[in-house]
Amino acid sequence: MNIAKSLILGSAATLVALGGAQAADLPLKAKAVEYVKVCSLYGAGFYYIPGTDTCIKLGGYLRADTSFNASGAYDLPRQGFTTRNNNDYIARARQDINIDTRTATEYGVVRTYFDVVFNWTTGSAVRAGSDDAIGGGSNTGVGVYYAFIQFAGFTMGKAVSQFSTPWTGYPGNNTSFLIGGQDDVTGINQIAYTAQFGNGVSASVSLEDASGVFVGGSYNSYNRSQLYGVDALGLYNGWGGSSVPDIVGQIRVDQAWGLFQVSAAGHQLRTSYYSGIPALGHPDDTWGFAVMAALSLKNLPTGAGDSINFDVTYSDGAARYVIGGVSPDTWSFAGDRNGSLATVYSSDGVFGAGSIEKTKVWGVRGAFNHNWDPYWSSSLFGSYTQVRYSDAARAILANTAMCGAAMTTCNPGGNISQIGTVLRWTPVKNLTFSGEVMYSYIETLQRGAYANGAVAKDNGTWTFGVRAQRNF
Repeated sequence: MNIAKSLILGSAATLVALGGAQAADLPLKAKAVEYVKVCSLYGAGFYYIPGTDTCIKLGGYLRADTSFNASGAYDLPRQGFTTRNNNDYIARARQDINIDTRTATEYGVVRTYFDVVFNWTTGSAVRAGSDDAIGGGSNTGVGVYYAFIQFAGFTMGKAVSQFSTPWTGYPGNNTSFLIGGQDDVTGINQIAYTAQFGNGVSASVSLEDASGVFVGGSYNSYNRSQLYGVDALGLYNGWGGSSVPDIVGQIRVDQAWGLFQVSAAGHQLRTSYYSGIPALGHPDDTWGFAVMAALSLKNLPTGAGDSINFDVTYSDGAARYVIGGVSPDTWSFAGDRNGSLATVYSSDGVFGAGSIEKTKVWGVRGAFNHNWDPYWSSSLFGSYTQVRYSDAARAILANTAMCGAAMTTCNPGGNISQIGTVLRWTPVKNLTFSGEVMYSYIETLQRGAYANGAVAKDNGTWTFGVRAQRNF
């Protein structure tokens, strides 16, 4: 009996041991699935990246628009003379995608922001923040607008210029060619520091890329400043390489009533060699500058959400701070069949056998934005820009390719006026259909005839654009 009991107990112990060994071989219990959690620290649309304390937000828009009587996408007014070979309209489709990440640290929030666009434009070179298309070349249609890091008050990378207003070149318009101030919507490489003083008061200082990529014969830098050099054959590329970034400062006050901002920029003018030959030397480097004041008014008695945005800019040797950031340096409107032409040439300066004669440019632009009801809104916008050359600069340019021997008065400056309106319909949230019309007018200061035989005469032109845009 004792022998049988011992056998039973031994068998049971063996089974328990075997069961324990088998249990040890079984896989561990899987961890619970970690679902994406909402991050409410930085506003709607942010989520925690699983397994981290970093919040991320994806956004963007899809846009389809068509411009009529335009030289390119964005409603640039048709330039110069046209024939049956020119398109009367230009269509474009764009997908924009942006990624915003934020992480709370002991030094404050670390933020990264990336914005990329994919364009397809018919009838001309595609454009996606690439200077190449402005010169009429081709590109992939992909552009990086913004790519920057913000940390402890610093901004490093490609971001909106600290000189710009919050509305950049869009006080109320759709078109990217409302000139009269800087249009830096595609961003500029920079290192900047912003100090917050409380009550909506801030100040920024930055070093911003003044070289970028050379485009065409005489464009340079992100603001594509133009500097004319003259030799016995006429005009040639006057730019030398950049050695100093633009120095930019800004003071801003943001309140419930709106915004007030003052900005200033220093811009180096550095030429190439006389006639492009190193042995002939070059003018001494000099500095240009630009200043801007801006005002935005909100909570107007005309209705909830109505606003007025307004800025005025003056430059001396830094023309692209007034002629936008995507606009051409030459504006030219053709007139009647008699061959009249109105042209304004913008530049940072002119040089011959001496110092640089800086070009003075100033402009004003603004818009009144009104909401008729939750579905309909409109904007009335306009601008005025003056380009002026000194007597010494005009003497250098006389009888060159810019003026021609048939010009009785060589003065490549002038005035450009613009006025327009846009009507928007938003049937559902984040889906907007809009139509915009704009009239642009050039008062040329040239007198006589151009080299192509056209007579210098004031002229204007209309542009019209329609757009559908879905934000997400």
